Amino acid sequence: MQELKLVKGQQITLSLVSWGRLGEAMGQWEETDVFVTGGIPGEKVVAEVVRVHRRYAAASVIEVLEASEWRIEPPCPYYGVCSGCQWQHVDYQHQLAVKQEKVADALHRVGDFIEPPVLPVRPSPIQYGYRNHARFTINRDGDLGFVNRQTRQFVRIDRCMLMHEGINGPLAELQGKCAETSQLSIRSGQETRDTLVQPTLINPEISLASGQKFYGDSIDGHAFRVSSPSFFQVNVEQTVQVVQVIREALDLKKTDVLLDAYTGVGTFAVLMAPYVRKVIAVEESSAAVADARLNTGGIPNIELVLGRTEDVLPNLTEKPDAAILDPPRAGCHPRTIESLIELSPPKIAYVSCDPETLGRDLKLLCESAYTLEQVVPLDMFPQTHHVECVALLTRKSPAAPIILASASPRRRELLTGLGLDFQVVPADILEELQPGEIPSKMAERLSLEKAQAVAAWFQHGFVIAADSVVVHQGRPYGKPIDADDARRMLRELRGTSHQVVTGITVMNVEDGRVLTDSMASDVTIRDFTDDEMDISIATGTPMDKAGAYAVQDEDFRPAQSWEGCYTNIIGLPLCRLSQMLAELGFDGTLGHPDVDSPVCGPTCPLRPEVTP
Repeated sequence: MQELKLVKGQQITLSLVSWGRLGEAMGQWEETDVFVTGGIPGEKVVAEVVRVHRRYAAASVIEVLEASEWRIEPPCPYYGVCSGCQWQHVDYQHQLAVKQEKVADALHRVGDFIEPPVLPVRPSPIQYGYRNHARFTINRDGDLGFVNRQTRQFVRIDRCMLMHEGINGPLAELQGKCAETSQLSIRSGQETRDTLVQPTLINPEISLASGQKFYGDSIDGHAFRVSSPSFFQVNVEQTVQVVQVIREALDLKKTDVLLDAYTGVGTFAVLMAPYVRKVIAVEESSAAVADARLNTGGIPNIELVLGRTEDVLPNLTEKPDAAILDPPRAGCHPRTIESLIELSPPKIAYVSCDPETLGRDLKLLCESAYTLEQVVPLDMFPQTHHVECVALLTRKSPAAPIILASASPRRRELLTGLGLDFQVVPADILEELQPGEIPSKMAERLSLEKAQAVAAWFQHGFVIAADSVVVHQGRPYGKPIDADDARRMLRELRGTSHQVVTGITVMNVEDGRVLTDSMASDVTIRDFTDDEMDISIATGTPMDKAGAYAVQDEDFRPAQSWEGCYTNIIGLPLCRLSQMLAELGFDGTLGHPDVDSPVCGPTCPLRPEVTP
């Protein structure tokens, strides 16, 4: 890699071509990416290098040679030396257009959405004086200010244009008197005039009260108590628009049960409660839940649940009709996504302040269960590159009435090969042999129990469930519990013939009709070496397979030969499945699965017709 030739303090002339991830404009100097504070793509500038990194450099505009039509004069005297605002030099309407582009780019790049349905950004009612929360750094002289993100220099701030007067008033009184601490937070309700200053200050020169445990704020006339560690929206006027977007998107009804995940101090729960039968509000912060109990007091249709969302959702006993997700910047835990897919609420409103983590989570939700209808960006943070989004998702089930009650990637691939639209809702049941039960009956019973568990969440559609077991000399082999168990299974099966039995259940949820059956295929395992077996185990492939092998494994190639339905050996007999779907009234079109040797024989209903 070419070493950087740039040095701090060097002045360079750049043509700026694009926006960087953190709101800077980007150019190149001798193949080195340079991120320029105070620039706009399309401009030619002279910039001074402020920091040199291993793979890129940071710089700041000192002269504009060719200005963008969108450039304006920044009103703040601290702009440039303080990095809290990135775009005061950019016309506000252009800020909104760039934010729309940034959201669409993130959803395309991270979420794999070809043409993400991103609407124009809804502007903030006010572009300055909107923030109700500030975190200040204190220098050794007791001055309050911010630290520049690139230069790491402290900048004393006597008045911040993004803060409302409830912040700037205490800031002026505290300025120069806070050497006893290194960090200080001020929170204030613009309507309530209630203020919180943390930590407790003991300097006798300070007459301002400090150390409050909480303060009061309000949104659209609703009062909220907010404790010091609790999150609350920083732009309350724009939050009213967020609430309106969510209400319109979810089309809430008085009979609905609404899930409010990551409820915080109960903001959305309180504001949505009048429009639904019940709100289930989930939050893991005990401080926030204590606030929420006060904020929701007297509202009988709000149920507060303390716990991590990923732990609470799998245990919900009531199926929600709609859900609001408002996770931290890091997005949802993977188990939250899995649980939502299982709960399958018809509509989800996902609120996010990070387009990249939003794109990641939307991709997971839309891979099988949901359709992304629209993304509404809202400018919650004017003069910065940050943007809030509300994404609306609708459940695919009306257009795709197939529900696969299995998390198996092999079964998903087989159904996809049939050309079916389906959603995946894994069933969580105990899988074990009952006394006196033969393996084929166990496979049938487990497939039925899986189908029944998943069907309870739906009102229409066809639930498909399956369970496979390897049977050798009358003995069932399930999935190995560890590498040693996989090694034992493979040694016992090596060089022998056995059966793979798959139980399959198809249920028509709407009329309650159900079919359960099982199929058996014969497999002869080749005489592989111990080294081949250990390599296969090291890949992890055997660990979620009955008998610790996959007949379709191209690297290990465990099977010498087989007789019967090949897809039955993989885990889902497509030939029998197609017959059962037709018998229960499914009128969709089935294609031909894209797997090797997918048919049982000349009479298989899935055998393609061959034209002489």
